[in-house]
Amino acid sequence: MTIARTICLGFLAVISVGTLLLLLPISTSSGDWNSPLVAIFTATSAVCVTGLIVVDTGSHFSTLGQCFILLLIQIGGLGYMTTSTFLLLVLRRKFDLRQKLAIQESFDRPFLQGSQHLIRSIIITTFFFELTGLLIILKPFQEDYGFLKGLWIAFFHSISAWNNAGFSLFADSLMGYQHSIAINIGVPLLIIFGGIGYQVILELQYWIKSKLSGQRVLSIFSLNTKVVVRVTAFLLISGTIGFFTTEFLNLNTLGPLTLKDKLLAAWFQSVTTRTAGFNSVDFGSMSDTALFITIAFMFIGASPSGTGGGLKTTTLGILINCTRSTLRGHEQVIMHSRKIPTSLIYKAIAVVLGSATMVVSVTTLLSITEAGKFDFIHLLFEVVSAFATVGLSTGITADLSEISQIILIFTMYTGRIGILVFMAAIFGDPRPTSLQYPEENLLVG
Repeated sequence: MTIARTICLGFLAVISVGTLLLLLPISTSSGDWNSPLVAIFTATSAVCVTGLIVVDTGSHFSTLGQCFILLLIQIGGLGYMTTSTFLLLVLRRKFDLRQKLAIQESFDRPFLQGSQHLIRSIIITTFFFELTGLLIILKPFQEDYGFLKGLWIAFFHSISAWNNAGFSLFADSLMGYQHSIAINIGVPLLIIFGGIGYQVILELQYWIKSKLSGQRVLSIFSLNTKVVVRVTAFLLISGTIGFFTTEFLNLNTLGPLTLKDKLLAAWFQSVTTRTAGFNSVDFGSMSDTALFITIAFMFIGASPSGTGGGLKTTTLGILINCTRSTLRGHEQVIMHSRKIPTSLIYKAIAVVLGSATMVVSVTTLLSITEAGKFDFIHLLFEVVSAFATVGLSTGITADLSEISQIILIFTMYTGRIGILVFMAAIFGDPRPTSLQYPEENLLVG
């Protein structure tokens, strides 16, 4: 039982329990037993913080069923290992070296000391942001639905947004609030901080604390934080510009809106395409250009140790600088005056190649099972959304065949645990070797 297999089986266990809970009559608004496929699809989408749905969450599930979904989202967002470790801490039980290594694998960070303190900080940070987000987006919902129902809707969407899940209690997601400043600012901020990674947030907290306390502490941000913030800012700005320009005249999306609302909608879509899954315009009515831009942003995804999926911003940053170094004839990849280890470059290449292979394979399968029913770009959109755990859809998820929905379940699961972890779980840990082979060049490009 390797670390990778522990993580994979842990997520499978949570999905299985969630499926059983959502099958129960108490989980549906009609009081009937739920469809097994609907239950397992919804449970997988919730645990994998994706947001793809085959039924309307707000009308199909009862309040208790929605609570189950919310619990699965919270566990999936924190991660199986973080949640299980937190429970051990609550029970005042110690965790061994294997669990520490599993935490290290989950966060992709080489720390072992202070793991208990880290888990506590993550839990506190999560609750702080979810509560803050709740207060920001509460007013618009209470104005429309009253105090208690508005509070529940705000609570649900705050947790869903922080965990980059994209589940909504409205059939049209947040299209009814495309004019609300609070929703268009509060929800994106939750998505950004949830997807930017806990390490970045903890470093920012330490830096702010040292500044407010007046301590003369030289706080140098890690390379991870610098790359994540820089790439994230670039993607947010370029995404806003891209959606604003391509959909400016589209009468089915941004066309009828005022200039202010167009900017808000473009900003909102730029944020949510990075693994959140909410939408304030109809993606099914977008132009092919905008859909292709969305696919690219979904494939990139969020940041390591965050609640989002995709290739991750650091992977993109490494590959861009690797390309730049090659074009300049440099033998080393330098980022912010730091040399990138060759092993990280290999890992970034493996992530891209593995992810691309997964997307191509699943898209090919869906093209066969759904032959002639949907446009190719809509199928590709659905696959990338599932693999990058985004949850955006052009509206075809519920109309897919049962086989295609099962394929998407597997795709969401693989995307959440990570393609490298999934492959490591299958093939086992790599075995070191002392063999050295002769070097020889070949033609490239």
